[in-house]
Amino acid sequence: MRHLLKTLSFAAALCAAAGVLAAQQPMAAQQGAPHKAIDRANLDTTCAACTDFYTFANGGWLTRNTIPAAYPEWSAFYELHDQNEAVVHDIIDAAAKDMRAGKTAAGSNRFKIGAYYDACMDTMAIEKLGTTPIAASMARIAAIHSAADLPRALADLEHSDGLAPFGTGAGPDLKNSNRTIASAGQGGLSLPEKNYYLSADTSMRKIRDAFVAHVGRMFELDGESADSATAHAQTVMRIETEFAKASMDQVSMRNPNAVYHLMTVAQFDSITPHISWESFMAAQGAPKVAEINVAQPDFFKAMDGFLTTIPVDDWKTLLRWRLLSYSSGMLPKRFADETFAFNKLFTGQKERLPRWKLCTSSTTGALGEAIGQEYVAKTFSPAAKARAQAIVGNMVSVLHDRIGQLDWMSDSTKAQAITKLDAFTRKIGYPDKWRDYSKLDVQRGHYYQNAKHLSAWAIARNWAKVGKPVDKSEWGMVPYEVNAYYNPIWNEIVFPAGILQPPFYDPNADDAVNYGAMGAVIGHEMSHGFDDQGRRFDAKGNLRDWWTADDSKKYNAQAQRVVDQFNAYTIVDSTTHVNGKLTLGENIGDLGGLKIAYLAMEKSMKEKGRQPVIDGFTPEQRFFLGWAQVWRTLQRDEAAKAQVNTNPHAPAKWRVDGPLSNMPEFKAAWGCKEGDAMVRPDSVRAVIW
Repeated sequence: MRHLLKTLSFAAALCAAAGVLAAQQPMAAQQGAPHKAIDRANLDTTCAACTDFYTFANGGWLTRNTIPAAYPEWSAFYELHDQNEAVVHDIIDAAAKDMRAGKTAAGSNRFKIGAYYDACMDTMAIEKLGTTPIAASMARIAAIHSAADLPRALADLEHSDGLAPFGTGAGPDLKNSNRTIASAGQGGLSLPEKNYYLSADTSMRKIRDAFVAHVGRMFELDGESADSATAHAQTVMRIETEFAKASMDQVSMRNPNAVYHLMTVAQFDSITPHISWESFMAAQGAPKVAEINVAQPDFFKAMDGFLTTIPVDDWKTLLRWRLLSYSSGMLPKRFADETFAFNKLFTGQKERLPRWKLCTSSTTGALGEAIGQEYVAKTFSPAAKARAQAIVGNMVSVLHDRIGQLDWMSDSTKAQAITKLDAFTRKIGYPDKWRDYSKLDVQRGHYYQNAKHLSAWAIARNWAKVGKPVDKSEWGMVPYEVNAYYNPIWNEIVFPAGILQPPFYDPNADDAVNYGAMGAVIGHEMSHGFDDQGRRFDAKGNLRDWWTADDSKKYNAQAQRVVDQFNAYTIVDSTTHVNGKLTLGENIGDLGGLKIAYLAMEKSMKEKGRQPVIDGFTPEQRFFLGWAQVWRTLQRDEAAKAQVNTNPHAPAKWRVDGPLSNMPEFKAAWGCKEGDAMVRPDSVRAVIW
């Protein structure tokens, strides 16, 4: 259910995150004289703007730049991520030095930051321990002797290592956002998505073959003979393929109604007679609950059958694989190297990241807000937060006016849409209340154990929310992330400090560029409140149909145009298509965000006067160049293919050319004509905002 709480994830969101360019000051009050924010060297003017605007705007940059060997892609987002990471690493490294020197009090946040990082960096100690850290869990797996043992073993191993092929936890009640309830969801797949197991496509078959070889090598690294390892790898593939057949697909899960099945625990037990859910959740440290949301009931029905139809020895093989896979990054280098070698199929990376980067990421994953508190103190002033709040307020005002002017939406739906917009919670920069890490146990020199303590602490913290008042002050991202999100359940837009800075927002650039880049990404996040997912939730964040039937029909007709449009786009080759249904929410977000930002720019020019032509470009043209340059991206083919198979964001090129080709404003700004590639005919053009 996490995708309902966060509309962005790091790899995918490094694009959508631009939606967070939320700002550093009102555009009406620029600091300093405007300068030329559009560098002509980044353009490729041999490509006509009306033919392929992405290449026109970014072709020069694409030609000059290369992807670093350890990266799957290179973009403005990665560039800013690296800048933020350098600041974060300085904070962490300083804490580690102080910890080693005895300058930090045991139990303090700085001690924990330093100790966690220092233990991760101590590769000699990790090598010396070998596989000892997972010996107890391997013994627990070995102790399974019959199908009757499996439910309890899965409960124990889920708590200790996250090994069950399903998960339980505390989550929001989609139809009552003021309460936190128990929830259960599917899992068990090592490959990114069910289609990787089931597709007859040649490339997918090759990935499956590579996966079997990878699993076999991992078993060999753990001491098995080659023949035994190969047989066990084939067992893993066979079982996970059955799990894939029973799994709900990604597109179906985008419908929140499809993953909402509230039932009593007794009802849940009745569809899985071999599993006592009260016992399973008690093993996770959960309080006793009366009801639970079962996201995929059919998956759990199938899983209950697997407990008896899959031989016990095969289950043990699967669990050993899952333990090795889960632990590979914390075990000796040979395991991490093998995992990286396999993952290159999805990233195209040529080499592993330096250890300090891996350990910085691991430490931020453990103590993110403690580090974020120092990051904010160094980089994000109260004045910057105030300016960002003002810009977001300006954009909300424009969307408010636009909703009122829509000619296809009825007055009753408009009234509720405006009520929802006015109810948006706006989180800018960093939390008002920082996370408490006092109960997280971190010790010097124990990387694997520190990771286990982190897992146990996070699980306990999650379950403690059940039956308690919902704390809507919490954040789903840390302050230094180059990212943003809209959370439909809390009806909030969230813009971390990490992206509220150049090159994405430049206080010395002209208004048009800032509206095209920063303004459109703010509008993107706001539009998520009304995309095909977000529109299903009301002003209080509850899953409720507040649209008239006729308005829904009109909206769905335009949304289908967006689906059809993006289905036709390809990446890498002529057969790898974008998934229009999977990317629908983000594509609607882009289209809405651009429209709102353009209207905001027009409003600004009416109030302040028209901006001049700069370097040969009108303000309208600079607006669209500002958007396009945000998405300049070099991406390895492997990463691009993985993106269209699993990611709700379209590839960067189509995030530019796709929405702009639906906008008459773009056509007018660049003098495009009917029939040009960047002009969609009225008969198929999507019109929502």
